[in-house]
Amino acid sequence: MKKTIKDYLLSFILCFAFLGVLACSSDKENTPVSIKTLSTSTNKVDFESKENTIDVTVNSNGVAWTLSNPVNWIKVSQTVGASGSTVVKITALENTTTSVRNATITLTGNEVPSATISVSQAAAVATSLYPSYNTNPIAADAAGMGSSAVELAAKIKLGWNIGNTLEATGGETAWGNPKVTKALIDAVKANGFNAIRIPCSWNQNLENVATAKIKLDWLNRVKEVVQYCVDNDMYVVVNIHWDGGWLENNITEAKKVENNAKQKAFWEQIATHLRGFDEHLLFASANEPAVEDATQMAVLTSYHQTFIDAVRSTGGKNATRVLVVQGPTTDIEKTNKLMTTLPTDKVTGRMMVEVHYYSPWNFAGLTKDETWGKMFYYWGSGFHSTTDTERNANWGEEADLEKNFKLMKTQFVDKGIPVLLGEFGAIRRTTLTGDALTLHLNSRAYYLKTVVKTAKANGLLPFYWDEGSLTNNGFGIINRTNNTVFDTQALNALIDGLK
Repeated sequence: MKKTIKDYLLSFILCFAFLGVLACSSDKENTPVSIKTLSTSTNKVDFESKENTIDVTVNSNGVAWTLSNPVNWIKVSQTVGASGSTVVKITALENTTTSVRNATITLTGNEVPSATISVSQAAAVATSLYPSYNTNPIAADAAGMGSSAVELAAKIKLGWNIGNTLEATGGETAWGNPKVTKALIDAVKANGFNAIRIPCSWNQNLENVATAKIKLDWLNRVKEVVQYCVDNDMYVVVNIHWDGGWLENNITEAKKVENNAKQKAFWEQIATHLRGFDEHLLFASANEPAVEDATQMAVLTSYHQTFIDAVRSTGGKNATRVLVVQGPTTDIEKTNKLMTTLPTDKVTGRMMVEVHYYSPWNFAGLTKDETWGKMFYYWGSGFHSTTDTERNANWGEEADLEKNFKLMKTQFVDKGIPVLLGEFGAIRRTTLTGDALTLHLNSRAYYLKTVVKTAKANGLLPFYWDEGSLTNNGFGIINRTNNTVFDTQALNALIDGLK
């Protein structure tokens, strides 16, 4: 059949339409499906303790959303929204507590995963917890304060602790020692010591717990004992000792604000009351602060910083007084590892670091066998027993002593920061008898001599721990009831270590 022009036109139109359908079908197959999303510009917000507001953007693609806020100290400018970008203002009200507070804001929407914003707010500032006791700061007074820490360290030969006395819970005589007298300090000086460390308690001597105000009679008593020392041309260290553990057992973020407040209040009072003494008096921030890791070390550094700032703020001779900061647990290895930075002092060259040494503890202080180790009765080359071999030290002898003190020399002394060996010693095991007792006492004397000798060789300043006990397992060298030397062998060993 012969086709007309009309037939051709109709075929062309039908073909074009068919191709259009195919094209449309192909376009549909290649068009991407729209994916719904929901997110925030940040998933963590940190606020200071004061009231503050920050902006967070909620980004939504085709989703209606809701913000869920679980706490009343956080306010948000809007809790619901639609598709698009929406700026939400998040406000944290002032934190007046002594604890960090945390919360989680949740962002939800249909058919999409939820998102969260973690909110943290710092605790109240320390200065608001107690009144300021820096009520009469005075101009710096350089008279009698000419020595740097390094120069002062060169003057300190051998130190002695008035242990278990001014830090005793319940009062100065509560742990069995008599009150400190000038005659006692005179005797200590006469027997070769030229420095005294006074462990002090303050928290139990408060007039008002709510304001952290220290009793005036206690401040005067500490001042009196310091005067005994200075009158003898002795250098003297005053610290905040264990003191119930409020500081040294609480090196934590949770206690950071509260403890910094008390540290500031105490040191403003101590420093002001003892401000008139010249460079013979040193202040020490703490005793044996319990620190095991870098996080706790950062908290301890804040306590030391508060100490330094509080003392310096009082002026007078405190403006340049040599200050002592303690390593973590005053343990040498932990100090070497964790005390990589020191607090800041606006005065250069007036800081010391403190560590203690009772190693090996099996010899120096262990009084009964434990699952982790037995007591050592004998220490050092030439002082091991051939018959009681299980009581010979098998670690922590001369090489370890040298290694430990060398760490402190390299880390601090060589950099112009003297190291106070604030405590060291070893107990007398006088339940031993005969040759065993003789060998033990000889080895103990050798230990004390070697500690002093090695300390001095590495620039450490040795202060013997004397807690007044003259019985079995005691450290006592001086008999405080009559101010005579009780343990001549130990005293001579200490003196020999200086030679």
